[in-house]
Amino acid sequence: MAESVPVSCPECSREHNYTPPVYPCDCGAPVALPLMRDGVPAQVRHRTWDGSWVEVRCPSCGMSKEWPQPELGCGCGTLLRMPVLPPQPGPAPGELPAAEAASGPGPDDGGTGRPATAGTTPGSGSGGPSAPAPVKPHGAQEQPRHRTRPAFRPVTIRTAQDARTAAAEYLRWLGFPEVRVTEKRPASGVDVRGAGIIAHVDPTTAPTTMREVETLWLNGLNEDVDTACFSLAGYSREARTRADSLSVALFVLDLTGMPQAVNDPADALIRSVC
Repeated sequence: MAESVPVSCPECSREHNYTPPVYPCDCGAPVALPLMRDGVPAQVRHRTWDGSWVEVRCPSCGMSKEWPQPELGCGCGTLLRMPVLPPQPGPAPGELPAAEAASGPGPDDGGTGRPATAGTTPGSGSGGPSAPAPVKPHGAQEQPRHRTRPAFRPVTIRTAQDARTAAAEYLRWLGFPEVRVTEKRPASGVDVRGAGIIAHVDPTTAPTTMREVETLWLNGLNEDVDTACFSLAGYSREARTRADSLSVALFVLDLTGMPQAVNDPADALIRSVC
């Protein structure tokens, strides 16, 4: 699990504990973005594509890849970009770490470089006595395995339509299987619609405004459904306050398409369908 760091908002001095996101490497290992504990967060006033990515090396396979810059949305409406440590030298992809390569044969390989054959004791050879198999206690029953929901697979965002698709995929994953993206963006601002839920998606580089939140809430009130808003650039202070009072769930999307809940109604929506 990634380690959280304390963050102080330069605008309102509010204190936060920020935990960086963890992304899946192509090798399957989790990659947590290494934050600079003594670094100073930069306030994001205008987001650019090139400035929204950071290179991080996978500690397991050594492969370097670009991931979205970690960002924190404060309740006052300020969006902060967290500083990340530069890539550290490591083994090339497919290369054993130095400590592992220098360790030589293991204690059970008999100096051959191969592990001992299953069912034999070290040094006994293939004809040695077999190790006793574990005996299952009489009457013991196997414990049932807990089934968990598969991890959400985000949609990388390169266009405005990608952002709407990412929001729809997340709502389906949450438990709204019938949601769909509207073909043409209507004047109502409802970009994603389904049984029991409607959503507005703001793919612009400016914070989502209070008017957009209120418009979404009115549509949800008329249709008697839950409402959720997804934004790439965060929310203005007024939008955050209004969304809390109207129980509109707010999420921030990063460029991998991974949503992050930023208010209590969003947390409540996640809990209600999980």
